[in-house]
Amino acid sequence: MFRMSILLAALAASGAAAEDLPIENRPIFDAHIHYSHDAVIQVPPEQVAKILRDAGVRKALVSSSDDNGTQLLMAAAPDIIVPALRPYRRRGELNTWMHDETVIDYLEANLAKNTYEAIGEFHAYGSDIKTPVIQRMIELARARNLILHHHGDRAALDLIFDSWPEARVLWAHSGFEDPASVVDALDSYPSLWADLAFRSEMASRGRINPNWKAAFEQHPERFMVGTDTFAPERWYYVGPHADFSREWLSQLSPEIADNIAFANAERMLASK
Repeated sequence: MFRMSILLAALAASGAAAEDLPIENRPIFDAHIHYSHDAVIQVPPEQVAKILRDAGVRKALVSSSDDNGTQLLMAAAPDIIVPALRPYRRRGELNTWMHDETVIDYLEANLAKNTYEAIGEFHAYGSDIKTPVIQRMIELARARNLILHHHGDRAALDLIFDSWPEARVLWAHSGFEDPASVVDALDSYPSLWADLAFRSEMASRGRINPNWKAAFEQHPERFMVGTDTFAPERWYYVGPHADFSREWLSQLSPEIADNIAFANAERMLASK
């Protein structure tokens, strides 16, 4: 609780100053970052911390396969990193983890020794959510009131909320759905947020897409940006992605732009 109070105080301080900054200096809360074992080898933690600072990323929701990368970044940049626990111990488990009961042992062991704000990003589609492994994972998140960072389809999303109606869910990549479908999901679930990681169709040739603009205006407090550093080389895209985000956000009202850039992620964390 003490750690969360410090985190939220820092977030509030950064948000209060944001309105006085030029657009190019708008702070970013990157809500979709990974630092997995191969990235640890190729991009050392101190370099990652510098990349985030140089990009103006004030906070980043970080998970990794395995969890060692997240813990290394926590040590290198505790003022930036918001830790999440991914259920993967190595690459190649995306399609099998929900059928592997040893995943629960891995989650329970890490939850017992470290502090996290979320579980995920985890991949699950449709009836995957009904498997005993995912149901137990949801129970673990519920017991600790952790955010679920879910990569999957609407059918799986519905089943998550069937399992835990009060869940706080961050929908990775906004489900790769069109704006109207994302709005429908947000209409259905008040405790659902949507990240825009690995999506660029919000803006083209310097102009914001009108359908996405309408979605942001319908749910100004539910979207957030993210880079998705799913491969080591993606770490060199963090800065350009932050600049791209600031560019298209500048075409929205300042309040909505600040919401998507950083304030919505702050509110999601504070919603416990």
